[in-house]
Amino acid sequence: MDVQEYRRWLGVLESANASWRESWNAFAIDDSLCVDDNRAAAALSALEKRLTENYPFFHPRYAGQMIKPPHPIAAAAYMMAMQINPNNHALDGGPATAKMELEVVADIAAMFGFPQHLGHLTSSGTIANLEALWVARSLHPQKAIAYSTFSHYTHQRMCGVLNTRSVEISALPNGTIDCNALESELKKGTIGTVVVNLGSTSVGAVDPVHVVVPLCRKYGVRVHADGAYGGFFTLLARSKSPMIDHRPFLAVAECDSVVVDPHKHGLQPYGCGCVIFRNPSVGTLYKHDSPYTYFTSKELHLGEISLECSRAGASAAALWCTLQCLPLQSDDGLGLVLQKTRRAALRWSELIADSEVLSEYLPPQLDIVTYYPSTEPVTMSRVGDLSRSLFDQAMNRRERPIYLALLAVDASRFTTLHPDVLSDKETSIVLRSVLMKPEHELFVPEMFGEIEDCIRGGLQHGS
Repeated sequence: MDVQEYRRWLGVLESANASWRESWNAFAIDDSLCVDDNRAAAALSALEKRLTENYPFFHPRYAGQMIKPPHPIAAAAYMMAMQINPNNHALDGGPATAKMELEVVADIAAMFGFPQHLGHLTSSGTIANLEALWVARSLHPQKAIAYSTFSHYTHQRMCGVLNTRSVEISALPNGTIDCNALESELKKGTIGTVVVNLGSTSVGAVDPVHVVVPLCRKYGVRVHADGAYGGFFTLLARSKSPMIDHRPFLAVAECDSVVVDPHKHGLQPYGCGCVIFRNPSVGTLYKHDSPYTYFTSKELHLGEISLECSRAGASAAALWCTLQCLPLQSDDGLGLVLQKTRRAALRWSELIADSEVLSEYLPPQLDIVTYYPSTEPVTMSRVGDLSRSLFDQAMNRRERPIYLALLAVDASRFTTLHPDVLSDKETSIVLRSVLMKPEHELFVPEMFGEIEDCIRGGLQHGS
């Protein structure tokens, strides 16, 4: 769907909303809500100018953070529902969009292989993880929650919010949880839930869920899968010819809960997270009373199984409409998009193997690539300086800028992975690129060549 087609759909949705409104008795909009045309035009013009200060998240030249615009069909569906502004807390606030939410959550639960489930959408992955950890603490109030050093900082932060003890488990050099260190902690009998990563946000590391689950069951410990970034790659794991290690993703079906962010690989607007529990009985933990809601229907109101109250029904409408067009299939729909982002990362890895000025920091497990400038001698300080210089230079080029990201790494991990690197400081900086747009598949060779040119130019000028 190109820009012109998107504009056409905006007209369709505006017409649809107008038709629905016209089916009700006409009334006059109150004067207090009216805005002068000139003032509105000036405000929107100023907004347009302010928004140009953003980086070009839509373009494959942007390969920095985990940001990209939503699919046009998601944006159009969100806008259509937003004009009604349903609230999915109670059925009387969003009867239509609440049904859509139940449908899309059931689709996601089926993708993960849950035979039964309880779940809902959230305003973000952070809140989704908060709910999962809240349930973990509620089930084992005297026990700690464990996660690896490569887990998102939200887990430590949310354990603080919940006032529950947390334990950080060391990670292997490739970013996955150290199962030997985990078992040593499990033997103490003080852990209630272990968090596993389905694609860490730093390097895209995928924990060996297929190993962690039976290990935790041995000690009677729950497992929560944080798939905020990489959860949708489960589609590729279920393909006839997986492009990733399928075992961790298929093992999620045995986890107690899972989180995924549709506003990342699910092509949705911010914010849209999702939390799903394998055992619906955890719904009893949410039990509460509200004297002025939940009266229009005896069916489940989503606010009865959610920590959040008001939630945008437009998020459910956008995701529902997107999955009608791009279903959760391995070799079609959303799966086809993920195939392209994965191939982009694999192509990057191939190019770097033949490069004289770039070295790979870690092989990509999903679609995040990490790399650093090759210099002689290769020292951590020199690598860090060149990485920072390249980051600035590429982004500030007058023509054809490239937007990358940086990743801080510690000396012990760096030198374990690359013994040829001299450790002359405790930490260094490497480059990181998130190739999460399908357009990156075709753009990678061009972008890679331009980055190499930047490095060669920097070396020639003594940067």
